[in-house]
Formats: sequence, structure tokens, C-alpha cells
Amino acid sequence: MADNSQQMSFNAGQAKGQTQEKANQMMDRASNAAQSAKDSIQETGQQAKAKAQGAADSVMNATGLKK
Repeated sequence: MADNSQQMSFNAGQAKGQTQEKANQMMDRASNAAQSAKDSIQETGQQAKAKAQGAADSVMNATGLKK
């Protein structure tokens, strides 16, 4: 009887450990995806800022406001 109980306890511990490891892997993947999205958004923002600055410079040049 004790052997069966010990085996069940061992199996439960193994299942818990495997579940925790899978959860950690999923969290790592989610974190990586979030970081990638953040980097992409920042890059897009920098590109938009550069384009806006270029447009402003063009307007200033065309109107003679930039010296």
C-alpha cells in the first residue's frame, strides 16, 4: 500500500514539475514576443519621427524659413 502511495506521490510531483516548466517556457515566449513588439513599435516611431522632421525641413527650405 505504501509503495502505491509513494508512486502516486512521485508521479504527481513529476507532473507538477513538468507543468511548471511548460508554464515557464510559455512565459518566456510571451516575454520575447512582447519585447519584439516593443522594439518594432519603437523602430516605427523613430522612422515616423525622422520622416516628420524631413517633411518639416522641406517646408522650411521651400518657404525660405530655414537659414
